[in-house]
Amino acid sequence: MSPELTGQLPLAFQPSAPAAPDFLAALAAIGRSLHEPFDPGRFLDAFSTALQRLVPHDRLVVDLLDETGRTFTVFAEHATDRLRLHQEYYTTTFAPEARYLVPDWVIAAVFAGESMRVNDFTTDPRFGSPNPFEARLIAAGIRSGAFVPLESGGRTIGALAATSLQPAAFTDEHLLRLRELSLLIGPFVHSAALLQRERRRRKRLAALEGLTRVLGGSLDVRDVFRRLADALRPLLDFEIVGVALLHPSGRDLEMLAEIDDAPRGTVTPPRIPLDDFSFAARVEAGETVLIHDAPAELDVTRPGDRLIVTDGGRSCLIAPLHFGDRVGGGLYFGKRRPHWFDRLDVEVAEVVAGQVVLAIQHQRLAEDQRRLDEIETRAHRLEERLESLRDALGERYGFEHILGRSPVLREALNRAAKAAPTETTVLLTGESGTGKELVARAIHHASQRADGPFVAINCAALPETLLESELFGHEKGAFTGADRMKAGRFELAAGGTLFLDEVSELSPAVQAKLLRVLQEREFQRVGGTATLRADVRLIAATNRDLTQAVAAGRFRDDLYYRLNVFTILLPPLRDRGEDVLLLADHFVRTIGARMAKADLRLSRDARQALLGHSWPGNIRELQNAVERGLIVSEAGLLTAAHLGITAVPVGSSSHPVETVGASLPELERKLVASALEESKGNKSKAATKLGLTRSQLYTRLKRYGFPTD
Repeated sequence: MSPELTGQLPLAFQPSAPAAPDFLAALAAIGRSLHEPFDPGRFLDAFSTALQRLVPHDRLVVDLLDETGRTFTVFAEHATDRLRLHQEYYTTTFAPEARYLVPDWVIAAVFAGESMRVNDFTTDPRFGSPNPFEARLIAAGIRSGAFVPLESGGRTIGALAATSLQPAAFTDEHLLRLRELSLLIGPFVHSAALLQRERRRRKRLAALEGLTRVLGGSLDVRDVFRRLADALRPLLDFEIVGVALLHPSGRDLEMLAEIDDAPRGTVTPPRIPLDDFSFAARVEAGETVLIHDAPAELDVTRPGDRLIVTDGGRSCLIAPLHFGDRVGGGLYFGKRRPHWFDRLDVEVAEVVAGQVVLAIQHQRLAEDQRRLDEIETRAHRLEERLESLRDALGERYGFEHILGRSPVLREALNRAAKAAPTETTVLLTGESGTGKELVARAIHHASQRADGPFVAINCAALPETLLESELFGHEKGAFTGADRMKAGRFELAAGGTLFLDEVSELSPAVQAKLLRVLQEREFQRVGGTATLRADVRLIAATNRDLTQAVAAGRFRDDLYYRLNVFTILLPPLRDRGEDVLLLADHFVRTIGARMAKADLRLSRDARQALLGHSWPGNIRELQNAVERGLIVSEAGLLTAAHLGITAVPVGSSSHPVETVGASLPELERKLVASALEESKGNKSKAATKLGLTRSQLYTRLKRYGFPTD
């Protein structure tokens, strides 16, 4: 064993023979204290008694440096109750605030390895400006003192101090003996300090287990962060605590939560670039960063470091947040006093960081689950909405809802219903206004593609260059004005049906491209090279005779045969008999409801006129006639005059009112003139024909300059 542990002193410090028993007694007293429950107020009792014969004193204190040598605590203090001045700074109080800053004390030189003797604290110039703690010692009546370093393993671990109520109570010989004793007891004190430090460590780590309950109080870390800070204060002293997470970009930090006990002159931005901090790379590498004195250690040219220093930060402790094998942020603690955190604080911070990571992961899982639930809820609602819309569209566009009882119409619809479940290309023919798009929609909604889109385009409505782009789409820069990529109708109709109305109007170039799509089921955007799949069912329509167009060379015969797989001829309205009345009644109800004229109905002469008209514009012409009549009528019956058509008997000199291109006032004036002519000037009969009262008729006679007498 080493001489220090056997009681044999180094040759340079061998005490005189008369003092040896007292040395051994003092050393034995320290040894006995190690086997008793540690009490900083009693640890030195026996040692002080044995020391009195060597170094008379009223107080005896052992100070213990921290690992950095920048702060110290009082390991043991022997004195009367009145002279015990350091209870709140005992090493074993485990309170983070129980630390003295070495530079604040005159005895800082002792911690540097020098011995010090003070004859009178009140007159010694070194104590001319005592700190509050030294002033307290003087106020208690302490007059003189002897201070020597406490060493172990070749380094200074603290100080041994003897003080007296009498001035000049200590001599150089006392100082030498105190120095000799400090060398002997240093290893023992060091061992006891390490034991107490380990006990403190275990106590702090055990107390951290309670943080799980605090963090489990909410799935949102922000909600419980203040409670977390309060729970940490007995274990780690700080003025600022916060959590910052790495932004998905990997180059910025986002503030999750922060608490600052003191009013601040600066505000932490919600997002800070990583490069603003000089220590960011160390934290990213998984290192816990301990900064003892920020102004001396940080780079104030960096905005983040400057923010810390400007705010008065001195001590900083930053623990990385490990999310699996990557660092996703940091937990940081700050104190506006230097050299505040030590290795035990680092260990505590790392344990807390691990628990914060778990809490954040639980929060993210909960948020992901909440978002998933919301997405599923929205998806379910959209499915319900889609189903509802699908049902509504089915009701609106189903074959059974196409009005008409005539045999020719029912035959055409029966053919369409048979073709609907197949993928066959359908060609709808018939005059303009016979309802080809309505039948095309019915085919789509009765097909296996009903869940897909129905996309329609009128081939006669666009010039060739735009039509090609509309059908097949174009790439950015394909032509002047193409400032972005645009999907064509073939892409938009994917999974559904594409309806090409007026297909006979396609230019030869577009006909060739359409043929390739029908043959190869693929196409390219204008200006593009990528080949796209055409997953559509094609329905085409025309009001022209395509066989004549093929014969005249205006339409490709190979394209015609591709389109003419299953042809359905829709009959003109004049061939559908009384279907015209069914349709007219339907339009009167639906359009009249929108115009707040739901009480109107067709007169007898209107019905006769409807049946007698040739309807070159078919259903579209009929709808326009009804809408026009509803506009000019006011109440009662909707007459033939309102509709602007007249049933013309054979041999009659009467003629229908010309309405093409007429404005509404002009049309109304012509209707009034026609009614007067047919009633031979009888105002009452004219009013009846027009569905007006005599007063309403006279208003119009005056408006348009007719005689009223």
